[in-house]
Amino acid sequence: MSEKTPKDFSDDIGAKAQRKMRARKSKHNVWFGLGMMGLIGWSIVIPTLLGAGLGWWIDHRFPTKHTWTLSLLIAGLILGCWNAWQWISKEDKEINSKQENER
Repeated sequence: MSEKTPKDFSDDIGAKAQRKMRARKSKHNVWFGLGMMGLIGWSIVIPTLLGAGLGWWIDHRFPTKHTWTLSLLIAGLILGCWNAWQWISKEDKEINSKQENER
């Protein structure tokens, strides 16, 4: 395990202080965070409801022994979660690349 020199330690503290100052100057507030949570929630809910609706339509239009509603509801939920995961990972990569560029 390598030990950090005092210069490395002071560089780390300086970088953290700069990030903290930028965060305080940021225009993002609590409402922005709540809006992002809502956006992520809707990106999951919409495909789920569309899958359930399509499954319900298929079940009523073409009655069979097996139900499509539950199957397509789960497929929509999986698709929505995957979509939200992709969006969050893209945003995380952008944030990390900005932090790396500022060092």
